[in-house]
Amino acid sequence: MNATDTRAERRAELEALARRWVSLWNAPVDWRLFDELHAPEFEDVSSGGRPPTKAGFAAGIERFVHAFPDVRSEVDDIVVDVDRSCVAVRWTSRGTNRERYLNVGPTGRLTTMRGIEIIEVSGDRVVRRWGEWDPSDHLRG
Repeated sequence: MNATDTRAERRAELEALARRWVSLWNAPVDWRLFDELHAPEFEDVSSGGRPPTKAGFAAGIERFVHAFPDVRSEVDDIVVDVDRSCVAVRWTSRGTNRERYLNVGPTGRLTTMRGIEIIEVSGDRVVRRWGEWDPSDHLRG
């Protein structure tokens, strides 16, 4: 196998990992997959006030899925940087707001949220995450 083949293989691995990672935001959450994909030393650089740890990130996902129990999340775009083992993901989530979330609701209406994440991967686990998302559709109530 030559270097080009190895890079293409790694690119495909990183893209597949990022798609599996975004699938964690679907209800119900696959907590076994969550543990498999996150390194114990995972750092959430954009924690939004939660602890910037694996447990803090899990709590954020749990609150999100509890508030939107039918949520489905999909990848819109992926950009892979093989040399840095980083992946940028643009995503969309849609779900019905059934519990209070971000001090709004429950509204009982279908809500769309969009965001961008950058994940840093070591081996086959996410070690760091930066993210920004737009909850404005939800905040309109």
